[in-house]
Order: sequence, then C-alpha cells, then structure tokens
Amino acid sequence: MIAFVSGPVAALAPTTAVIEVGGIGMALQCTPQTLADLRLGQEARLATSLVVREDSLTLYGFADDDERQVFELLQTASGVGPRLAQAMLATHSPDALRLAVSTGDEKALTAVSGIGKKGAQKLLLELKDRLGAPVGAHIGQQGVAAPHAAGWRDQLQAALIGLGYASREAEEAVSAVAPQAEAAVAEGTAPPVPQLLRAALQTLNRAR
Repeated sequence: MIAFVSGPVAALAPTTAVIEVGGIGMALQCTPQTLADLRLGQEARLATSLVVREDSLTLYGFADDDERQVFELLQTASGVGPRLAQAMLATHSPDALRLAVSTGDEKALTAVSGIGKKGAQKLLLELKDRLGAPVGAHIGQQGVAAPHAAGWRDQLQAALIGLGYASREAEEAVSAVAPQAEAAVAEGTAPPVPQLLRAALQTLNRAR
C-alpha cells in the first residue's frame, strides 16, 4: 500500500499529475481541484490509493487523507468503481458527500456524471452508515453547497494556469465555458468541473 507520495511536480495533465519520487515519476490520477493546487517544479505531498486490476495498477492522488478515505469508502457500495468515486469527489467535497448521504439528498448525487435517479437512491441506502457525519463547516443552506461548486471559476482558472496556460488564455477559456456552468447552477446542480476543464482545453486548442 502506497499511503502518499512526496516530491517535485514533474508534469501536469488534465487528469494526471506526475510526482518525482527518488528519480522515478509516479503518475497519479487526480481531480481538477487537486491538480489546481499543484505547480510544476514545486514540492507536493499527495495522499494516495492504489487500485489493482488484473491488467493494470493505477495510483489515485488526493489533497489529504480525508479525501482518500472517502474515495475508498465510496467503493464499498455496489457498482462504484474508482472512476465513479473520483467523479463524485470532483463534484462534491468529502463533507458535502457526507451531508448528502446523511440527509438523503438524491439531487446532490444525480449531479455527478454517471449517476441516475435509481443509482442515487441505491447509493443513499448503501452508504448511509458508512461515510459518517460531516466534520467540517462548509455546509450550505440547501444541504450540499460544496466549496468546489461555489468556486468553479477559480478552480478552473487555477487548473489551466497549472497546465501552463497564461492568465489571459485561462480567463478567456473560463468565459467561453461559463454558459455551461451557469446552466448547471440554474438547474440547482454543481458545475461539473472535470467536463468544464475538458471543454476549456478544447477551446484553447482551437484558438492555437
């Protein structure tokens, strides 16, 4: 079990960070929020979870141990693999997920790409006694107001800058995908940061 990795950031991609550990580049699958806090060449310490499959070994990276723990607990529910668990954490903070499960907030779970109404209902039943109560203070009036949802512009811009784009390019790309985010907010769901990041990168690639 690799509990964490620590070292300089050697490379960043839309879904991956490479951390140099003892001369070896460790590729970690990360959420946009985690990637947004990383900078090329700077030291980083990420909690990790190693997922072993017959044909692959995949290392997932997290901002802290709490996020890693929730990632692993989510996978104890039937039908939840590492990719869906990571998508849930890309949409909601660990505390927001705890709150959603403890209050039976079906709408919060269906905001995650890949989870429909029936899937959300099933997850609420299976995870009810596993995630525990919220431990932080980021609780919104409507139940799940994750800090991720509230600051999608900052997260997206920071992620683009971390990938090497200039501030002006990042701002223009964020503005280009703003209608998608605002549409999600209008529907009462959290802006899907991973999808917005991909759309922003497509905008930047077309501009070059």
